[in-house]
Amino acid sequence: MKKIFVVATMMMAAISASAQYEPGTFSVQPRVGFTASTMSNMEKLDIPIDGYYGVNLDTWPAVGLIVGADVEYQLSPLVSLSAGLNWAQTGSGWEDWKHKENGVTLEIKDTKAETSYLSIPLTANFYVWKGLALRTGVQMGFLTSAKLKMTVTTSGTQNGVNYNQSTDYDESFKSQCNKFDLSIPVGVSYEFNNHLVLDARYNIGVTKVNKESDPDEKDSRNGVFSLTIGYKIKL
Repeated sequence: MKKIFVVATMMMAAISASAQYEPGTFSVQPRVGFTASTMSNMEKLDIPIDGYYGVNLDTWPAVGLIVGADVEYQLSPLVSLSAGLNWAQTGSGWEDWKHKENGVTLEIKDTKAETSYLSIPLTANFYVWKGLALRTGVQMGFLTSAKLKMTVTTSGTQNGVNYNQSTDYDESFKSQCNKFDLSIPVGVSYEFNNHLVLDARYNIGVTKVNKESDPDEKDSRNGVFSLTIGYKIKL
């Protein structure tokens, strides 16, 4: 038992020495990267054509941009607190859909719900080995935009009439969404010797995206993965 305690003490001392973070200091970290996000329980999609509402489609992650900065305060060599401000593109995508009836083919492509949030992440950071840190906390997000985009094509012949039309839809659904979003970020980051920081996080949505839902439908929540590269500047 004594040997285990000595080994553990030596390991903690080695971690503290290698981390080289001075307690009581501040740093700022601008960062930029990409997001891959989905909105849960969004398989049912309303197509803007009479008679084709509530079509079930598989969803896929939507890719977007994230930019922002974090301010970090070092509590101890191994623990810090950080607060940030970032803007991120989120949302969800759907698979393409095609339906043929009475000689006319209806097709939708490139369907995507594009949302964006201005967010304030508050995290506790635990440095477990050199520049490697585990992060978790809470994030408050404020909706800045929400648009549904798709391309609807009608082609074929029916009753002697030829159809060949393609329409791009770009409509806001911000009024149907909650303006505030609460999530729990969990992630890991690594600071290189040149102070570049690679950060990977997954935000677990707590509050629902939609204001209202049908009785037979589940609420939708955001799930956002982000990967950013930043530069840590000690103040």
